[in-house]
Amino acid sequence: MTDVIDELHRRGLIAQTTDEEALRAHLAAGPVTYYCGFDPTAPSLHVGSLLQYMVLRALQRAGHQPIVLVGGATGLIGDPRPTAERQLNERETVAEWVDSIRRQVAPFLEVPAQREGLRAPIYVDNLSWTGPLSAIDLLRDLGKHFRVSRMLAKEAVSARLNSDAGISYTEFSYQILQANDFRELFRRHGCTLQSGGSDQWGNLTAGIDLVRRTEGAAVHALSTPLVTKADGQKFGKSESGTVWLDPSLTSPYAFFQFWLNADDADALTWLPLFSERPAEELAALVAESTERPASRAAQRALAEELTLLVHGPEELRQAEAAGRALFGRDELSALGPETLGAALREAGSVTVDGEVPSVAHLLQLTGLAASLSDARRTVKEGGAYLNNERVTDAEAVPGDDAWLPGGWLVLRRGKRAVAGVQRAPSAP
Repeated sequence: MTDVIDELHRRGLIAQTTDEEALRAHLAAGPVTYYCGFDPTAPSLHVGSLLQYMVLRALQRAGHQPIVLVGGATGLIGDPRPTAERQLNERETVAEWVDSIRRQVAPFLEVPAQREGLRAPIYVDNLSWTGPLSAIDLLRDLGKHFRVSRMLAKEAVSARLNSDAGISYTEFSYQILQANDFRELFRRHGCTLQSGGSDQWGNLTAGIDLVRRTEGAAVHALSTPLVTKADGQKFGKSESGTVWLDPSLTSPYAFFQFWLNADDADALTWLPLFSERPAEELAALVAESTERPASRAAQRALAEELTLLVHGPEELRQAEAAGRALFGRDELSALGPETLGAALREAGSVTVDGEVPSVAHLLQLTGLAASLSDARRTVKEGGAYLNNERVTDAEAVPGDDAWLPGGWLVLRRGKRAVAGVQRAPSAP
């Protein structure tokens, strides 16, 4: 077995571990069965979840057995947030989200035929053992092992207790349910390691304590660091909102652009966390990005690697082609209507219905020009483009042959400012 702890440290993926030397020895004597849980609080996971995938994949490559838990039970409760009570979702909705997230996770841990020694993941839903648990069983068999003083010490719980919102017993009990997951996986699959975010550390150690008390066994945990942006904004947010892994919620183009447009400091911080490239390649990318920031080498490496991982080779090709085409380096006609539409909606777009305005009016309508006079001046100075062709007549009206598949026009001002115009569909 490779020393995967060294690799995780090198990449900055470990915030905390239980007894590290004991964990190293345990992994070296492997294979070890380990797990990470994801709660279905939305129909999709977001880019913040990728950090957990990186740990799952690194341990899998080192020859260990992954378990992916999607919390059909804990998703009905919700881990306490520091600010306010979570909204409880309907059981049917949570069940649907369990299925969608399980399908979403699967490709990350697929076992290629050519990779000997990799173990296929085991998928579990904690509703299968939590659902049949009676209130008496919960209190007698589980609750007696938890000390309220330790539960109150959890950061999110203490924050809520000291706020006007307070905390319900429902969310307060979440820690017991997650701890029981570790015990059940230890019993059913011999699972001895759990990973999770650093904000989950209290829950992780509660599981370790429960296994020790009820099974007399020593198990382990490791947590990943909290990832933030250099400006203090929450990681995983873009101007258009949360960056989801589901392509129907965040298009592959928008996903690609999220990484490509990262701040230089963020890209250098995120590169070792999210890239699985060898250490030498990462060092070369860091050096290039530091010496020549304009190359955006770190950003492009992240965008390419993660779009390929999350969305596959064809969507990566389309996302790259869309970026080149919008800024005049490739033919727009090479893009599919879905990719073109997603790219223009991300860049900013408007819809026109009825009579099509002139190019000058469209430049103003899309916000590429502040006024009609500004639009006309831009055209006169040679800075306006329609479908990557320079516009010479500000009063020209795009004809039927100008509209691209999906009913789109691409307007550009200068080299970088792009917007889309979509023609409303005709009434039947």
